[in-house]
Amino acid sequence: MDDVKHFIPHSIRRSALDPAAVGEAGIVLCDLDGCLVSDGRAFDEAPAFVAACGARLWVISNCSDATADTLSMRLARLGMVVPAERILLAGVVTLEYLARVEGVRRLRLWADPSLKARARVLGMDPEAETPEAVLLCRDPAVTVETMGPILADLAAGAVLWVANEDLSHPAQDGQPVAETGALLAALRAIRPGLRWSSLGKPDPSMLLTALERSGHEPGAAIFVGDNPDTDGLAAAAAGISFLHIQRSARQ
Repeated sequence: MDDVKHFIPHSIRRSALDPAAVGEAGIVLCDLDGCLVSDGRAFDEAPAFVAACGARLWVISNCSDATADTLSMRLARLGMVVPAERILLAGVVTLEYLARVEGVRRLRLWADPSLKARARVLGMDPEAETPEAVLLCRDPAVTVETMGPILADLAAGAVLWVANEDLSHPAQDGQPVAETGALLAALRAIRPGLRWSSLGKPDPSMLLTALERSGHEPGAAIFVGDNPDTDGLAAAAAGISFLHIQRSARQ
């Protein structure tokens, strides 16, 4: 991983979204928070960027408190048309992996109700009494009081999955908003030897899935993100060019 960290192929930097910077790409993969939106609001240039990219644009996000359908509707209200089939979110992607690849049926899911509904559609019980796995998403219901039950499930043999390891994502004013990784950090403070798995960035799984579904090779793609330690590393691992959006503290 250290070797990859110092090699982000064809990396460029901009202070805002710029259609010209992705003009040659056959497919444009774009992060959500910090790139298109923040605090539920679109950045000024985001709708024009999405429109300019058109059907080339895929949203690839560590978001774990929405489904593709609900996020597509949110973006539409902000003037950005991205169909659900071109949205990959870490929470849903992990749910689908656990159901279809790992064969998990008994799950303890700490997540938004929309993800629990999706888990049931996938044939899983998201509130199982004796879970095979625990999936931790960005969930306000996770508090100091719930740390004990989570650790008890793990001690009983459940495997821990985390939608993403991000400690925070940026607000409109540049200040950090706590993310799923902050919940993981609290669990690790209690149990330092804790083990877990994650398909969120910097793991390249979502990027590779978008390429596979769209029929594009890595050389035809560019990934637009604001965090080189997650977005940049995921792009590098997938062999995809990286456009680093480095905004000023206030937009």
